[in-house]
Amino acid sequence: MSKDDKRIGLDGKVWMTVGGENLGGGNRVELLAAIGQLGSITGAAKAVGLSYKAAWDAIDTMNNLAGEALVERVTGGKGGGGTRLTARGRQLVDNFRMIEQVHHDFLDRLNRQAGDVVDDLALFTRFKMRTSARNQFFGTVARVARGAVNDEVELEIAGGQTIVAIVTRESAENLGLAPGRQAFALVKSSSVIVMTAGDGARLSARNRLQGQVTRLMRGAVNSEVVIALAGGGSVAATITNESVDALELAEGAAATALFKASSVILGVPD
Repeated sequence: MSKDDKRIGLDGKVWMTVGGENLGGGNRVELLAAIGQLGSITGAAKAVGLSYKAAWDAIDTMNNLAGEALVERVTGGKGGGGTRLTARGRQLVDNFRMIEQVHHDFLDRLNRQAGDVVDDLALFTRFKMRTSARNQFFGTVARVARGAVNDEVELEIAGGQTIVAIVTRESAENLGLAPGRQAFALVKSSSVIVMTAGDGARLSARNRLQGQVTRLMRGAVNSEVVIALAGGGSVAATITNESVDALELAEGAAATALFKASSVILGVPD
């Protein structure tokens, strides 16, 4: 894809494994195919951009993993001998070509509906993220205010609400945080304060996510309060049972989740 080509597309490579060990991918098969065509390790290595030693190392590895020779030496002849593929080597090249074609056809079908598929693949990757933070938000950087030491980053999440984080300038630069960059925010539930009927209240917490209590799970000392947000997201807070009673929290009640910008950890997808 060219630098100026902004089309979304899926790509991939086929690899062969034997007993969990990597036998190789397209590059090694190209080496085998070149040996079959040229009958020379030297010529095949040059054709695929490998040194003579690297080519033989790759062949030795493939032979060992396959449990039988894929390439064999040929003695005598007009040119003084050479190398050729064994029957198993030829079969491996042919089968790999067939598998590559099936794989190519599969990607072609996916690319016909690439927009939705790519979005969902990115979502599946986020699903795999494992962290101890109870609250995980995904959004787009809307604003970055640079400071001498720390930067203030504003992340717009689903539903139009925003999360503000304070991170070091070095971290912001390392993460490539800039308007339009996708990022995720992590907030521990113990860092979240729950407020009700807070109109006119003056608070130091920068983040205020408004919603409605959907779950209230009471423990021996603390309760977990889950507040549903606009856009389908939610935020969880761990507060004392005494606070639950004092705030008269119940499912369906309007509530606001508060947390400091310094309590937010930012990350970016790979």
